[in-house]
Parts: sequence; C-alpha cells; structure tokens
Amino acid sequence: MSSLNTISIDKLARLIGTPACPTLIDVQTAEDFAADPRLVPGAVRRPWADAADWAGEFDGRPAVVICQKGLKLSQGVAAWLRHAGVPAEVLEGGALGWSGAGLPMIPDAKLPPRDAKGRTVWVTRARPKVDRIACPWLIRRFVDPNAVFLYVTPSEVPAVAERFNAVPFDIEGEGVFWSHRGELCTFDVMIEEFGLHTEPLDRLAMIVRGADTARPDLAPEAAGLPRSVCRVCSPRTCRNSKPACFSTMRSTAGAATRRLRRIIGR
Repeated sequence: MSSLNTISIDKLARLIGTPACPTLIDVQTAEDFAADPRLVPGAVRRPWADAADWAGEFDGRPAVVICQKGLKLSQGVAAWLRHAGVPAEVLEGGALGWSGAGLPMIPDAKLPPRDAKGRTVWVTRARPKVDRIACPWLIRRFVDPNAVFLYVTPSEVPAVAERFNAVPFDIEGEGVFWSHRGELCTFDVMIEEFGLHTEPLDRLAMIVRGADTARPDLAPEAAGLPRSVCRVCSPRTCRNSKPACFSTMRSTAGAATRRLRRIIGR
C-alpha cells in the first residue's frame, strides 16, 4: 500500500498513455540524472531548487513528482506544488524504482530541443494519413504531452523546420532522422528510438505499419485504418496541431489497440 501523498509504480504505469495520466515532473539533481539520463515516459524536467517559482505552471491538473529515489527532493517539491494548489504525489522508489521494474524510459538524448515554452515542435506534410497521425498520438501520450505539430506543404517541410526550429518527421530526404527505415514506418522508428517497446505498443506498431505501407497481411486490423482516418480527417483538422483523429484509428484497430490503456500489459 502506498504511503500518504505517494503513488506506486504499478499504479502510475497503468495511467501513463491514458487521458487520466497526471503531469509527470522529474526533479532529479543534475548529477543523479547524468548517471541515468532517461525519463519516465511523458515526464518533463524541472529544477527542484526553483520549485516555488515554477509550481504555478502546473495549476489545474494533478502531478506526480519524480526524483532519484522518491525521497526528500520529490517530497519537498510535491509539498510546494500542493501549496500552490496543485494536487501532487511522489513516485514511490523514484526513477531508480521505475527503471528497476523494467519499465520503459525515454533517453534524454533522443528528445528534440524544446522551445521557449518547454515544448517540442515537430513538422511534417499536410493532410496526414496513418503514420503522420499515429506519431503525434504517440508523442503526445508518451513523450511530450505539450508537443506542437505543424502540418505544411510537403515541399516546405525542410525550410519550415529550419526557420521554426522544428523537427521534421515522416518525410523523405537526406538527414531526416524520424522517418521510414527499410520496412519500418516512422511509428516503428519512434517506438525503437524512444525505448517504448511494450507488448501493446508493439502490437499497435504492427497495425500502423500494415496500414501505412499497404501490408494488410501484417495485421487484420490494418485494412480498416486508412478508411477510418479519411472519414474523420478533414482538411481543417489535418492542418491544426491536435492529432485527434487517432482516437478513431485506435477504435478501428479493435482489441489490440484498446489494450494501450494497459501500457505494460498488466
């Protein structure tokens, strides 16, 4: 049983990737983080010493604070957050406990630079279909809940990426890191590079790959995804920054994708 104002690793693992997931705040010291520079999926880094200054940023949503071991730093920061009116808990065992449980962690080195508001910014081709809808869904749920996605004319993606410090994805071109590799689609690549291999996500990746690369033989659910996306993905929704269309993709994929709510297959 969890102590007062704490959350167990098992409980948080069931919440990550769902709309009910709290804001995750990593407050490890620079030295502790350097020893294992990885984040619990969806977590943002903040300096523990300045908690009184930034606590108000997280008003309006419950938070879970993560330090190395779940002791003094996270306890103190969580107290500051509660003082600012933010319902805050501490992750039992901290980052070490999460890692020791064998749960996915995001390598910090794989994360793009953030903008002045702390968001990652991504850019791809307008009128997205399967892969360009699935990838934003993955990023928003498991990597950066505040990520921004820009959909532009295909020929302008490289220039927009350069001018707006955005990361291009799912486009062809020399030096594009986040794109197809051999038989893998961009969704596959992101799961691999972000260290998000779990049974439910790997199953979903197979469905997305089958739909995106016209390989319905990979998964029976793959055949229905393109039609479902086209029904809900109007030009207006395609051009904005909210990848809402994927909820329909997930529904169409059936039982395998509904299991995403059980992030680690428990």
